Amino acid sequence: MNQLNINLDRAAEAIHAASGLLITAGAGIGVDSGLPDFRGNTGFWQAYPALGRERIEFTDIANPQAFHTAPHLAWGFYGHRLNLYRQTAPHAGFAILKQLSEKMAQGAFVFTSNVDGQFQKAGFSCAQICECHGSIHHLQCLNSCTPAIWSADGFNPEIDTANCLLGSPLPTCPRCAGLARPNILMFNDAYWQSEMTDRQYDNLSQWLSTVTQLVTIELGAGTAIPSVRNLGLRQNGLVIRINPRESGIPANEGMPIPLGALEGLQRLAVRLQGSRGRQTT
Repeated sequence: MNQLNINLDRAAEAIHAASGLLITAGAGIGVDSGLPDFRGNTGFWQAYPALGRERIEFTDIANPQAFHTAPHLAWGFYGHRLNLYRQTAPHAGFAILKQLSEKMAQGAFVFTSNVDGQFQKAGFSCAQICECHGSIHHLQCLNSCTPAIWSADGFNPEIDTANCLLGSPLPTCPRCAGLARPNILMFNDAYWQSEMTDRQYDNLSQWLSTVTQLVTIELGAGTAIPSVRNLGLRQNGLVIRINPRESGIPANEGMPIPLGALEGLQRLAVRLQGSRGRQTT
């Protein structure tokens, strides 16, 4: 039996023994749904060629200053992403995670750096999710006239994709009528309104304090900004790291599964069904 199969078997055993499931997810989990993960400038500029032509890097556009200096370009980028996330269906791996979470005696919780709302769309309760970088589905005032945030449901951006520009009216703050921005933690961002995420962190901490036997499934989390990887490693219990490129993990901390999120979850689901059958015969 090769090492991957051994790790899948060990992962299935750890899940069977657990009473609570922590799901930690980075951008890589969305690749199988057709979402870009902005891995390096090459991948980013392939997804947004208009920004590539101008040599505008992800850190330049994912920055509150861009909304001050080039609001139609900034909202061209974020408006396109908002439309993309609204149109994208979560891949079948999300349903596998949902099924696993429903079988846990003490439930499950999601911790993600993604702002796309895919876990909510897959049926996870908002009370089960912590979005450490905020959510594109909520807006806030660019000038921070109020700490309030509000739903982006009423904002339907029309995008000139060839030039990455917003063609419809800019969204505005209902209090001061100034420009609105996504409620997302960007680069060099001192004005992100974090109250919603702070509450989510509180909910996560409370849940973790109740779990007696935890297992973590980490999916598509990179090392450039290791918030997701670090959160899982700080907990008690093994980490099942599903990642096609950066799956390495010390043997005493978890099991590496060097596969994409969907394939890794599908193969893990097969192992879980097989081990459950052996346990009941």
